Amino acid sequence: MDFMNTVLIIGGGGREHALLKALLRSDRPLCIYAYPGNPGMERDGCTIIGKKIDGWPELANWVVENEIDLTVVGPEIPLVEGIVDIFQKRNLRIFGPTKAAARIEGSKAFAKSLMKKYGIPTASFELFTIKKKALEYLSRKGAPIVIKVSGLAAGKGAIVCDTVEAAKETLADIFDKKSFGDAGTSVVIEEKMSGEEASVFIVTDGRNYKVLPVAQDHKAIFDGDRGPNTGGMGAYAPAPLIDKTMLKRIEAEIVVPTLRAMEQENARYRGLLYCGIMVTDDGPKVVEFNCRFGDPETQAVLPLVECDWYDVFDACTSGRLKEVDWTVRSGYCVNVVLASKGYPGAYVKGKQIAGLDRAEHSKPNCDVYHSGTALDAGGHFITNGGRVVGVSAWAETLTDAISMAYEGVSEINFDGKTFRKDIGAKGFARLKKAKVYC
Repeated sequence: MDFMNTVLIIGGGGREHALLKALLRSDRPLCIYAYPGNPGMERDGCTIIGKKIDGWPELANWVVENEIDLTVVGPEIPLVEGIVDIFQKRNLRIFGPTKAAARIEGSKAFAKSLMKKYGIPTASFELFTIKKKALEYLSRKGAPIVIKVSGLAAGKGAIVCDTVEAAKETLADIFDKKSFGDAGTSVVIEEKMSGEEASVFIVTDGRNYKVLPVAQDHKAIFDGDRGPNTGGMGAYAPAPLIDKTMLKRIEAEIVVPTLRAMEQENARYRGLLYCGIMVTDDGPKVVEFNCRFGDPETQAVLPLVECDWYDVFDACTSGRLKEVDWTVRSGYCVNVVLASKGYPGAYVKGKQIAGLDRAEHSKPNCDVYHSGTALDAGGHFITNGGRVVGVSAWAETLTDAISMAYEGVSEINFDGKTFRKDIGAKGFARLKKAKVYC
């Protein structure tokens, strides 16, 4: 019998379910645990850690006791809190950046200052810890302008202000009302960039790196990018916005200088680096960095990469990424998120979900990822979050991938099901304009 490796996935959303499915696609025998995980991950053969864990040192103890070979961190909070440092002190293998390196997401002040120091293209900006100084700067600069809290704010810490009045209200919310708590003790005010956004993911061992298919997220709740922003209502990859020439430029002007800069700052970056890119008339610029896989972009990207993901994650921890086999398949992948009615505002939980198996098993190239589900007393899946499930489908053409993803969406039903009907439309329009078969 082949030797079986053991893996712990930290997190419990659609991103972590996608990581599980990607790991399971390899031929390597794996025993996978999750903390806290979700019922969809459990259904796919993942063992959920049932006991209450009190802090990351206690989780490290559990990893030692259960002889886990590799831990993969999904969300940003454990990384920013220093879980990697805690594990590394115990000589435990863990995929993700150290606390010092995770500041690239945990502190916008750090990230923006890093980019300014090393000449990495981004929006012009200033940092403020005092409201009066911020208001003085605002009166000089005017609007439109973007105000960002420096700390983690669950994806809601960047506010685009089209008028000076709106900007003043935002600063009052941050400094006076403390709407963002400690995350808002430092504020970045930056120019509003014009262009289209894309998400560039790289896995890196600190020096070598591999680029994943470029994705495009859909943040707003309604079609046509209308309504309030969410955690993401869907994504597709590869995004034709970034062609080969533009991607080479992004690597040369952003990826490589950022990895070098982090090493210069004694914070060598290992793990997944998420580069949120705005393609402007002046070229690619960084909107933000994240220290982990994005959600739902991960669900649109991983099915397109053929590799042994255990080997990739392990290689990033040990500086041998160059040796890993890696192939990006042709075609496209589309992910559509199904949300609860009312999301991103107040929503009701506990609605029974039908059709999950039909959606996933009707076609070989379709996945269903659980984000906010639970099991009721009868063992039926019910809604338990704002974003409930995501459906991904992949095909040779973007048209087919979109069609198959929405076929999967049509199979799943619950009271108040909400989803966007235009995921991938921007890419389709761009390909059509370029007269590329899509």
